[in-house]
Amino acid sequence: MASVAFSGAATAATTSRRLPASAKLSLSPSSSSSSSSLKLLGSTPIVSRLFLKPKRCSAAPLPSRAFSSAAAAPKCLASDPEQLKLAREDVRELLKTTFSHPILVRLGWHDAGTYNKNIEEWPRRGGANGSLRFEIELKHAANAGLVNALKLIQPLKDKYSDVTYADLFQLASATAVEEAGGPKIPMKYGRVDVSAPEQCPEEGRLPSAGPPSPADHLREVFYRMGLNDKEIVALSGAHTLGRSRPDRSGWGKPETKYTKDGPGAPGGQSWTAQWLKFDNSYFTDIKEKKDEDLLVLPTDGVLFEDPAFKVYAEKYAEDQEAFFKDYAEAHAKLSNLGAKFDPPEGIVIDDGPSQPVPEKFVAAKYSSGKRELSENMKQKIRAEYQAVGGSPDKPLQSNYFLNIIIVIGVLALLTSLVGN
Repeated sequence: MASVAFSGAATAATTSRRLPASAKLSLSPSSSSSSSSLKLLGSTPIVSRLFLKPKRCSAAPLPSRAFSSAAAAPKCLASDPEQLKLAREDVRELLKTTFSHPILVRLGWHDAGTYNKNIEEWPRRGGANGSLRFEIELKHAANAGLVNALKLIQPLKDKYSDVTYADLFQLASATAVEEAGGPKIPMKYGRVDVSAPEQCPEEGRLPSAGPPSPADHLREVFYRMGLNDKEIVALSGAHTLGRSRPDRSGWGKPETKYTKDGPGAPGGQSWTAQWLKFDNSYFTDIKEKKDEDLLVLPTDGVLFEDPAFKVYAEKYAEDQEAFFKDYAEAHAKLSNLGAKFDPPEGIVIDDGPSQPVPEKFVAAKYSSGKRELSENMKQKIRAEYQAVGGSPDKPLQSNYFLNIIIVIGVLALLTSLVGN
């Protein structure tokens, strides 16, 4: 899968605003004083504060009934909930002036998309852990151009230092989809950042745009993440945003009638005519293949060729509401892959005061230790029940003779009481 999602194809307009000197130094790949500007900063106090910042601990509010003298135990969170809310508002403002929706979506996807479900250890398993901020990972071929996204995000990180990179990447990605007209993503936050470039995943975990066998390649990559065919197709629909630039990915035209005037830096080839609007036109346009100015990569076209993929691609081309529903679920799942949350249940910032996600009730955690009836015992009970005329669909009939005896006995008892 390429572009907005997982390749170096999609780009977006970037801003010419001046970054703080520290941000420029840490992100510029052309520093002459070192082979890696990020490595140069790696041992400085600035980076020590920025990348290795200790957790924020805040006192949890006491219930109204608690004794006033009771001390609230400090609760440590990876990100500050109030700063997350403020950062989200700033991302919304940023999108209005930079039109950077596609590249911010891609930033979140590429940080999370390195997850390997077969590796249990964090952070070796990859996933949404903020590792994409390090130059060694930014230089991966699939991440071409994402340094521009990081330049947009860095001022927000400087402003909201108690929000992790991992959370900020996913916050920007989900907000970009929503602000482009897409569905509301059920996000949670509290992702812990990796602390050093040595913890970055090796290159080669992200999809490529033109593999020899597109369907097999997509399944190999996404199955490794724990995603299924429906989620592969739904996530592909994010190509409704963005453009591919041949100078970065080797795919697409230098410019088309849809991209020659921007917005932002002109050029590239988009998948859809309105490439800053999130809708289901990606599927309808691929299905029709009538416009030569619209891009169709091998990993796009295969969605209508592979029998299993085609079921969902056809559905989404006809039903935008179904696409939005499935996309929102798949995006949220992707954003959580490989992440280590603090608190473990995550933080929700959407409705009302920010608070941790309530822990899901699991009956087994509160069990007395008694085991459920075995299947053998269930079969015996069922056989005895059926032997006297019962069945799962038919209750036992009443024993009328027994009922008459009981009524006579009750009447006799009442007569005796009245006589006395």
